[in-house]
Amino acid sequence: MAYLTGVVLFALIIFVSVCLHEAGHMVTAKAFGMKVTRYFAGFGPTLFSFRRGETEYGLKAIPLGGFVKIVGMTPQEDDVEPGDEKRAMWRYPVWKRTIVMSAGSLTHFALGFVLLWIVLTFVGIPNPALNDANKLPAYISVGDCIVTSDEQPGCTAADPRGAAKAAGLREGDLVTAVDSTAVTSYGQLVSVIRNAPAGPHQITYQRDGATGTVTVNLVAVQRHPIDSDGAPAADQPQQQVSAMGVGAAPPPGIPTTITYGPVQSLGKAGTLTGQTFAGVGSALKAFPERIPNLWHALNGGERDPNGPISVVGASRLGGETAEHGAWFVFLLLAASLNFFVGVFNLLPLLPLDGGHIAIAWFEKARSWLYAKLSRPDPGRVDYAKLMPVTYAVILIFGAFTLLTVGADIVNPVTLFTK
Repeated sequence: MAYLTGVVLFALIIFVSVCLHEAGHMVTAKAFGMKVTRYFAGFGPTLFSFRRGETEYGLKAIPLGGFVKIVGMTPQEDDVEPGDEKRAMWRYPVWKRTIVMSAGSLTHFALGFVLLWIVLTFVGIPNPALNDANKLPAYISVGDCIVTSDEQPGCTAADPRGAAKAAGLREGDLVTAVDSTAVTSYGQLVSVIRNAPAGPHQITYQRDGATGTVTVNLVAVQRHPIDSDGAPAADQPQQQVSAMGVGAAPPPGIPTTITYGPVQSLGKAGTLTGQTFAGVGSALKAFPERIPNLWHALNGGERDPNGPISVVGASRLGGETAEHGAWFVFLLLAASLNFFVGVFNLLPLLPLDGGHIAIAWFEKARSWLYAKLSRPDPGRVDYAKLMPVTYAVILIFGAFTLLTVGADIVNPVTLFTK
């Protein structure tokens, strides 16, 4: 039930964010005096509508987006009624049209920022004090199995049983030595275990103030090297090392999550926003090289956990995080999605908003150049001549959407071990 609730709630957040995107266009257009005739949430048959002034507002049956109708978005449109010629959007200064067309993306950015602020103020994020494994005592959590590769999404029937658990180690034990090597941090524990040969080793630990020793049979596994931050370096090839099936556990008295005050959260949310924008930029650059992996995953191959996902995949992750009670991850996913959609929508391609903005500024630059050359103004761009390119972009985006949806159904990304 929690999973289904998470899926529905995440899908609702996506729907609301798209409707707010269109509302951003509408509000700014109205503020500049442009004529807005329709604003609808959803597509398909109309469930209900009402009119306020010159605008019809309504809800349609298919909650897969929304739309706003601004009169005269291009000179070629014939929706301008007599007397409204001056209110046609294309007649307004370029800077006003730019604000209107970018308002949708700006709304996504604002919503993403608000979601981050909510997480930081009310929900909490993982305690940064627990991030550096080299500064944390070697308190452990024990697993039921040992995954044989870093690239596995979770345990399989073929994976060996957790060696630490089989030997009698428990959640919250503090490891102090491996054989005769003293251990003072969790990072050191990982290093010592990885470099030890597979087979039996003496593990000394403390539990409830008492010291004990158990024999743990280390297992040979494949792991990526550890980088300076203590995280797997996924860009480097895996190596054979030893493992005993433990993870880091927080030291007693240190909370796993923390929150900040409302004012402090503003600065923290700003920092996270900058980091998210950087991540979105990297993701967009890596798009072309990750498409083959999607096709591979669709045919049963391993799915790249850092690859692109569709709305279906995002909603499934929302359900998964809700099922595990990881609401901060749920909201971070929603915020990241808003930032990504906002940036993507500003790409200078039709039919995206960024394409309309690019054309508007191209027209202005061309008119300025022709004026400097004492040549007649060439006028507005003929959108009809750009339709083949627009259809090509729509076809490519449509094919990519079908590919990601298919991969998310057949071979979905998962965040939690089953």
